[in-house]
Parts: sequence; C-alpha cells; structure tokens
Amino acid sequence: MPLLTAAAFALTGFVAIVPASAAGANYVALGDSYASGVGSGSYTAESGSCLRSTLAFSQLWANGHAPSSYRSVACSGAKTTDVNANQLSALSSSTTLVSIVIGGNDVGFSQVMQDCVLYSTDTCVSEVNAAETKARNELPAWLDTTYNGIRSHAPNARVIVVDYPRFYHDLWYCVGLSSTDRNKINEGADVLDGVISAAATRHSFSFADVRPAFAAGHEICDSGSWLHSIDWSNVTQSYHPTAAGQSGGYLPAFTALAGA
Repeated sequence: MPLLTAAAFALTGFVAIVPASAAGANYVALGDSYASGVGSGSYTAESGSCLRSTLAFSQLWANGHAPSSYRSVACSGAKTTDVNANQLSALSSSTTLVSIVIGGNDVGFSQVMQDCVLYSTDTCVSEVNAAETKARNELPAWLDTTYNGIRSHAPNARVIVVDYPRFYHDLWYCVGLSSTDRNKINEGADVLDGVISAAATRHSFSFADVRPAFAAGHEICDSGSWLHSIDWSNVTQSYHPTAAGQSGGYLPAFTALAGA
C-alpha cells in the first residue's frame, strides 16, 4: 500500500504520523539525564547543568544521518513537569522526529538508588515498593499530559519513547548491594518501563526498549558493563550509561525505529 501524504491524511480525518527518513528529518530530543547523555562525558558548554553530551544517542544519530535539523533540549534531573514547562516549546508543526526519555525522576528513582546503597536491604525494598506504587498509580497521568503536549506541539512528528535499562546482572561476585537489593532494583526498573511502554502504546508512539542490549553482558558487574555503578567522586553520573552504553545500547534501539 503506498504511503499517504500529509494532505491525504488530513482529508481522511487522521493525524499524519509519517515515518521519519534519516535524511531530511527535523529532529528534537527531549527528556532527562538518560537523554542528555549524563555519564558519557563531553558535555557542551551551552547546556550548563543540563549536561547535554556530544556522545548522547540523539547526537550520535544526528551525526550519522544528516537530518535537516537537530536540537536536544534534554536536561539532567528533568521530570515530566519540566518537559511540559521547558522543553515542548522546541517542537513545532515542522518537527518530524521526536525522542523522549522521561519518568525516572518522577518516581524518585535516583534517590531510591542512593538510599539502597547507603542503607539496609529493608529500606531498599521499601523504597522500591513505594516507587513502584507511584509508577503504577500516578505516573500514567503525568506521562499522558506530557505525551499529549508533544502531539499538540508536533502534530506531524513520529515520536519514539525510549526506556531505561535494568542495572544489575545478578552474579554472586557482584560486590556491594545484596542479591535481594539488586533483584528488587531490577524489578523496579521493569515496572517503570512497563508503565512507560503502556503510555506510549496509548498515544500510538513507538517504544524503544534498551533492556535487551544492556542485558547481553553490559549490566553492572558484567565485565563489559555499559553502566556506571555508584561513583562517589561524581555522584551525578552514578547509575547512568557510559559512552558505550549510549552508542551500543541506546543508539541502536532508537535507530531501529527512527530510520537507518
């Protein structure tokens, strides 16, 4: 079946969601620290505390696919409310491709990870349970608001929602957190990603799952880990992808949906 033009879609009453071609796309990257590239280094001076990296998956994709325009407004620490207030204005009717990674900060996952390292297993399990409850009960409505905002600001864009990796390969020699802690943290990541996936489906957005790539020998305690563990010298990058995680985990998952 031939592709319909945007005008044809308009005549039939459907919203035009045209698959992005690599060359010629007008691409905007939204989201939090996983989107901005925290943990991969090479941060741009203009981004300040948002810590946008030249090694983030969105920049890597733009480098290799010659879009007509590319802009990242992703920012470390962002929640859905920050996307709504500060990032959606980067979109327009001419935007044809959008990526977004968001939701982890809304459920307080960075604080959960810190407390799991500092305190007991009971504390860790309790805090992950609380984050899971917030993810199931409150995050769906927050994501709906943000995703509706994306669609209203960029009615002609293909939107690709990208999720978060699991952190731990549960190996007996993985020092630090207990096996119970590690398994519970992985469970929390799965709950969060499941809520994000369901929201993407509700809005007819594409969903890019990075978990399989990281699970193939690249989680914390794997010899080829693509994730920072706790880093007391640079706490901000703790539990974020390395440059290899951006290029080997996030970039292929995004590219598979964005266009080669």
